[in-house]
Amino acid sequence: MASSRTREILDIFREMYSDEVRCYLTHEDAWQLLVATILSAQCTDARVNMVTPSLFAKYPKIADFADADISELEQDIRQTGFYHNKAKNIKACAAMLLDEYDGIVPSDIDDLTRLPGVGRKTANVIRGNIFGIESIVVDTHVKRISNRLGFTKEDDPVKIEYELMKKIPKDQWILINIWFITFGRSLCTARSPKCQECRLAGYCRDRQAKASAKKQLLPQKDHHRKA
Repeated sequence: MASSRTREILDIFREMYSDEVRCYLTHEDAWQLLVATILSAQCTDARVNMVTPSLFAKYPKIADFADADISELEQDIRQTGFYHNKAKNIKACAAMLLDEYDGIVPSDIDDLTRLPGVGRKTANVIRGNIFGIESIVVDTHVKRISNRLGFTKEDDPVKIEYELMKKIPKDQWILINIWFITFGRSLCTARSPKCQECRLAGYCRDRQAKASAKKQLLPQKDHHRKA
């Protein structure tokens, strides 16, 4: 059962962003989302969404990716960065799906993480958005927000995932992916969080730590003035 603090935080998120479940990566099916998520590593969703329309028009089927010339595929996705590795993984992923899964993207997390270029984060994106399976996706935003709001002190994404699974009600796992990512992009950014505009500032561990450190410094300053 979620703590009262957790319920308060989730209620604020719901008021801010509603219960609408959406994915920022443009896609029409499981394969397209899988490719888009692989491309999104170290790249913005907006940039990926600029690349994928022409990519999927050029390679409309999984078999087209499996048969693609690797050098040409690299150039097709060059704008997303790390294109050598991404192209290799996408091509190999397509081949494995055709050879071992009849060209169908699986829903099981162990099957998904067997695919080249697919880790738990990518697998959970597919499970949550395509199959509606309650999953928590720990990207950089979710990691940062989870730490700042005191849900975890862990740095490892897998450990963070399991901690959140214990503390967040299962029926809200998919929602917090959207809420935390939206919040992390718009208000609680990495370098310049907009704390003055934030309704969750009172729950922020970083903000509380800074306030505590400031109080500890005040007596030292007063003592220095008296001296």
